[in-house]
Amino acid sequence: MKKIEQGDLMAKSTTVNEQCPFSISMNIMSGKWKMTILWHLSKGTVRFNEMQRLLPRITQKTLTQQLRELESDGLVKRNIYAEVPPRVEYCLTELGESIRPVLDCLCRWGKQYRENFKEA
Repeated sequence: MKKIEQGDLMAKSTTVNEQCPFSISMNIMSGKWKMTILWHLSKGTVRFNEMQRLLPRITQKTLTQQLRELESDGLVKRNIYAEVPPRVEYCLTELGESIRPVLDCLCRWGKQYRENFKEA
């Protein structure tokens, strides 16, 4: 896991040890696609092209950027296979696996919200 330096997540005058844990979490998870990417990876290893198909509205540039940030934060592991054509697969690290209960909880909440919204 990468060492978080002063200023990586918040203002340069605030160290990670001084930051609110919720703020740290939100800064790591910020990004329109990160939670969705993590959700798909929580189901198992996914190839880059497959992830693009799972997220049809994401651009290749954005997907690459979000995956690199998640990798840099220690949540995602990238495996490159020296084949022709090259094959790149992504999976959750042990730290990434630890967010699975949060993702499951958010999914249950979303289902409940959808049901309540239908009734209103």
